[in-house]
Amino acid sequence: MTPAALSGLDLLATAVVLVDAGLAVRYVNPAAENLFETSIKNVAGESLNNLFSDSAVLMAAIQYARANSCSYTEHELELGVSGHARLHLSCTVTPVEISGGDAKGEELLLEFRHIQQQLRIAREERLLDQSQANRELIRNLAHEIKNPLGGIRGAAQLLDRELERPSLHEYTQVIMKEADRLQSLMDRLLTPHRLPQPAQLNLHEVLERVRSLILAEYGNEVIIRCDYDVSLPLLKGDKEQLIQATLNVVRNAAQAITGSERRGGAITLRTRVVRQVTLARRRYRHALALEIADTGPGIPESLQERVFHPLVSGREGGSGLGLTLAQNFITQHHGMIYFESVPGDTTFTILLPAEEAENGK
Repeated sequence: MTPAALSGLDLLATAVVLVDAGLAVRYVNPAAENLFETSIKNVAGESLNNLFSDSAVLMAAIQYARANSCSYTEHELELGVSGHARLHLSCTVTPVEISGGDAKGEELLLEFRHIQQQLRIAREERLLDQSQANRELIRNLAHEIKNPLGGIRGAAQLLDRELERPSLHEYTQVIMKEADRLQSLMDRLLTPHRLPQPAQLNLHEVLERVRSLILAEYGNEVIIRCDYDVSLPLLKGDKEQLIQATLNVVRNAAQAITGSERRGGAITLRTRVVRQVTLARRRYRHALALEIADTGPGIPESLQERVFHPLVSGREGGSGLGLTLAQNFITQHHGMIYFESVPGDTTFTILLPAEEAENGK
């Protein structure tokens, strides 16, 4: 590959790395320098194995391309770069001619593309489909349960009036109380099916209301820190639904902190404006990001894939509805909610569109 050809690669937005027969780096273009947060001076002559950690999948792709003398693309590649976070990439490996020679297949051209955005969009679509399926299942189940519950309670009331022995009233009271509890549960399951009543509102008013409620409930057991972007634009949404959705997430964080051995933990409420995001399969120029971070023990790995499912709870005595309802409310606002969790650091992020979708889509 000639110097003129290499200079042409400098103009590409795709990250390109050229390696020799021994997999030592000969060239990286500016896009690759940005992606891997390094420079050609630092990596020239370095082996790929030294540049990347956990590169077994990349090495397998290189071996396949060499063995078959063809381009090969690995669509889901996770690489660790020294001193930086792991990257989710796709990589196309192409054998190229040796500079000034006739042999082929000794040098390799590696093209890297960041797929973090595609992964996030795919995850969002999966959560959206899951949320819609959950709502339909819950709605049908709640309606089926409500009718017989009313009959059970009515029959218990009639029976209570006919009983002559006072000691037996205790049993009918248990039936009625449990029927009322289940009725309340069914009402909560059906709540998210009320359509939002949008109006202009300030997201920080929602957060301050939630903060005051949590402090009234937990007092000095929980520290709440606020990191607000005061330039945040107004949001069009249903204030009560957004309060309930945020309250459910913050209350879960408070319960995790107070229920763990690490007392005196903190919750941070952070707001920011993000640009050019895709929410509910629509593209928005601007969106509001609300982060709810806590220093609790984290969400068990066994629950992380099911945390938004109804009736799934990691806390003894929990109803498993808080995050399900929060997801439903956020989805109805054309937003999304997701989280990242490790012990000592769990962050739920809520994204809400700040304006109409681009091109009216």
